[in-house]
Amino acid sequence: MSLTQISQYEVWFITGSQHLYGPKVLEQVAANSQEIAAHLNESTNVPVSVVFKPVVKTADEITALCQEANTSPNCIGLITWMHTFSPSKMWATGLQILNKPFLHLHTQFNREIPWKDIDMNFMNLNQAAHGCREFAFMCSRLRLPRKVVVGHWQDEDVVQQVGSWTRVAVGVAELKVTKVARFGDNMRNVAVTEGDKVEALIKFGLTVDAYGVGDLVKAMDAVEENAVDALIETYLTDYDVAESLQPGGADHESLRYSARIEAGMKQFLDDRGCQAFTTNFENLYGMQQLPGFAVQRLMKQGYGFGGEGDWKTSALVHVFKVMSQGLPGGTSFMEDYTYHLQDDGAKVLGAHMLEVCESIAEGKPRVEIHHLGIGGKAPPVRSLFSAPAGKGFNVSWMDMGNRFRLVANELSVEKLPQDMPKLPVACALWEPKPNFKTAAAAWIYAGGAHHSAFTMALSKEQIEDFAEILGVELLMIDDDTTVAGFKKELRLNEAFYAK
Repeated sequence: MSLTQISQYEVWFITGSQHLYGPKVLEQVAANSQEIAAHLNESTNVPVSVVFKPVVKTADEITALCQEANTSPNCIGLITWMHTFSPSKMWATGLQILNKPFLHLHTQFNREIPWKDIDMNFMNLNQAAHGCREFAFMCSRLRLPRKVVVGHWQDEDVVQQVGSWTRVAVGVAELKVTKVARFGDNMRNVAVTEGDKVEALIKFGLTVDAYGVGDLVKAMDAVEENAVDALIETYLTDYDVAESLQPGGADHESLRYSARIEAGMKQFLDDRGCQAFTTNFENLYGMQQLPGFAVQRLMKQGYGFGGEGDWKTSALVHVFKVMSQGLPGGTSFMEDYTYHLQDDGAKVLGAHMLEVCESIAEGKPRVEIHHLGIGGKAPPVRSLFSAPAGKGFNVSWMDMGNRFRLVANELSVEKLPQDMPKLPVACALWEPKPNFKTAAAAWIYAGGAHHSAFTMALSKEQIEDFAEILGVELLMIDDDTTVAGFKKELRLNEAFYAK
């Protein structure tokens, strides 16, 4: 199963008006709306199709359109605009049944007031200034989450905001159909990687199922040698492969076994319609080595992954990958591993035993084989690299009992100051915002997990929009965070989410 293509989705451009204005005005409203929708659709900053829908003028038309949007598999949300005055009592029923996210575009067709020519006909046509306020009241009265974008529709920042939001809407739609395969159960006695899978299904549409490792081994055993050969050719082309792993080398069979894991695991996931998976190095019955390189390869192809049974992070990694298609940067499963606590600025080294995605690699990864002190298996193959300098985020997803919580930390990612020849892992180095002490304290007060979805592709606004559409608590740790303010936010949130 290839990564869901973001271009297959569409958002519907909906314009509100009423019959009061007569047919000529409504024809002009439709023409103007079509022009705006076409402009958005043609922009490279909007990765989905923007589909113009006929102007809605009655409560029945609005309700029918919302029902249609609910059942359309490719529609991932609406863009709403009130060109003229659309009495919002007409919107009440439709908005209440709408189960897709929507963006309220507060714009007007004309950029400037035509001072010498403006008359009442112009005023009657261009009424977004108060038409959108009428619509907004009903949205607020119904307590509906939505994205508000303000500005002229031809301004690049407006188009970029709209496009950014459509990526988030795609992510929410993808989460509803994501299936996570758990090979083995949760790591014994680990709490934060657990969670209520039934509640995740009810609230988000996320499906999480467990499978025996023996079933995976059967799929691996069924992989034909020519499929392994094809992957070996890919490895030799795309990577700097250690000499011992190359054909004729002492460890080449280990590389072939890793290829068998990749092919078998991919086939297993695709046969069951799964876009994400977890493993558990305490439960690898029948496997000769831990699935390190295979996991890295599958993540790069768009599959989500979470170590040690962490299904929430696995789903999040996959959804972030779908959202960020075509953007620079990458997304990976990540773990806060160890600290650099020197006076020149405390930093975090993020890594894992094996499973860090190559989408965050700077340069061509190197494939090596090394002993691993845990798991009780043969030395596993892995690809080695580090992340480039840039901006990033760690996003962690926890089940707090009465609600799900997302914790996000803005990061300044740095290049490694030195090589680490004795630590053969893929990794990233970052300084958390606003500083190490504040960020670490806030993360710990929030109960943030040691696992996260690490992304250098998504923005703060997209993470915030994602949480808002899902109706999930989000705690953002950034340049403005203080420990006192963060603790106050936690206390207020406890009251807000109390049942």
